[in-house]
Amino acid sequence: MYDYSLVDTILTGLKAEAEAVDFYERLAASAPAHSQKTMILDAAQRKKARLHQWSDLYTRMTGTYPDYTVEEVDFDSYVDGLNKAYEREVEAYEHFRQGLELTRHSPLGGLFWRTCHEDAAFAERFNCLANDNLELKDYGGEPYVVNIDEAARQNETFRTALWTGEHLQVTLMSIEVGGDIGLEVHPEVDQFLRIEEGEGLVQMGPGEDQLDFEKEVEDDDAIMVPAGTWHNLTNTGEIPLKLYTIYAPPEHPFGTVHETQEDAMEAE
Repeated sequence: MYDYSLVDTILTGLKAEAEAVDFYERLAASAPAHSQKTMILDAAQRKKARLHQWSDLYTRMTGTYPDYTVEEVDFDSYVDGLNKAYEREVEAYEHFRQGLELTRHSPLGGLFWRTCHEDAAFAERFNCLANDNLELKDYGGEPYVVNIDEAARQNETFRTALWTGEHLQVTLMSIEVGGDIGLEVHPEVDQFLRIEEGEGLVQMGPGEDQLDFEKEVEDDDAIMVPAGTWHNLTNTGEIPLKLYTIYAPPEHPFGTVHETQEDAMEAE
């Protein structure tokens, strides 16, 4: 005869694991950076593997397949989702810790201990992701320090001004797959661009139909565009192209935010 308290603990944990898999796969789809998406999907895959493991255990103990209803976890934004994921992992840790107390002197104790340890690690992961997200706005005119790599990866807009001063401007850009920044020229502005995530093709030249300079670019590559040079950058990869660009002097008004390329074209 099996321990009903232990079986109920496992069944409740199974329901939570199944909900977490569904939740994390949807949360990963809203992640602003490929690296964050990968971390969340890794948690989902680990939860999925544990789900099979706990389901097999439940079936061996009871002779029946676990029966539960998966309820969808709603979240208003990516950061809200991260906070909810953190809270759920803390709850999962506490739940499986109770199971550990029930099995401390049995062979199942090790399984509960490993699950508790992993849930604690998941909670820390989601807490770090939530706290690492920056408020992306124009901080120009004031002294400012930022992890520019994280800011660029987090940005989901076509263009957001991050710092606009009297002589220099930093903007973040996210170019969708197959998209580009648009063929353009800045007659009196030198420009610097740095790729933080993704792959692309940069083209430059003295005229719209004379783009005789071409170069494939990827993570950590920097691009220098002299004033008066026609240029374009196209996303040739399979994920959004994340970058930041520096104009000297500033090219866009303080506080510029262009959600899409269409918004940017309308503002010009």
